[in-house]
Amino acid sequence: MCKVLKVDRASYYHWIKAGSVVKKVDNQLNELIQAIFIQGRNNYGTRRIQDKLIELYGLIVSRKRISNIMKDLNLKVKMKRRYKNTTDSNHNLPIAPNVLNRDFYALNPDEKYVGDITYISTGEGWLYLSTVIDLYSRKVVGWSIDDTMKVSLVNDALNMAIKHRNPPKGLLWHTDRGSQYTSYSHKDLLEQNGIVQSMS
Repeated sequence: MCKVLKVDRASYYHWIKAGSVVKKVDNQLNELIQAIFIQGRNNYGTRRIQDKLIELYGLIVSRKRISNIMKDLNLKVKMKRRYKNTTDSNHNLPIAPNVLNRDFYALNPDEKYVGDITYISTGEGWLYLSTVIDLYSRKVVGWSIDDTMKVSLVNDALNMAIKHRNPPKGLLWHTDRGSQYTSYSHKDLLEQNGIVQSMS
């Protein structure tokens, strides 16, 4: 048997009004958390959002509540990309001297080239990009891309530059001390084209 609760009209309307105030506060908190999350470029987790709420608005909100709000708003923190090392300096191959010596300026085209390897994350895995840059124009004059960091990656990039630019003998080629650049295959390519190697 159900009991009928007797509540006077004023109490009922006070309860309704209080509920709407709580809802309004919740909505405002949701907006603040979303704004902080976006301003943090989707990198802020509960701890940093909690710190920002205190710092900017003087609001003390538990991390659990922030976490629940983030779930409700579907705010997902970006996962940081793992760093991939593209330089293997742990080898016994001969290293060229640093002829460039931090002089990254060239008076003429095809006088000094610098090379490097970087990586790109794709939906199908990592790809590696080898570039050749002319220090005179600061433009990429040769490049190669592959899913492995074999010697052919850097050789193909330099060969592209040689083919398209036909640099004179004595071109200075500066790179890091990675195993691709210290390999005998790469050194043979430099020798065949009269290129001076420099490393740091």
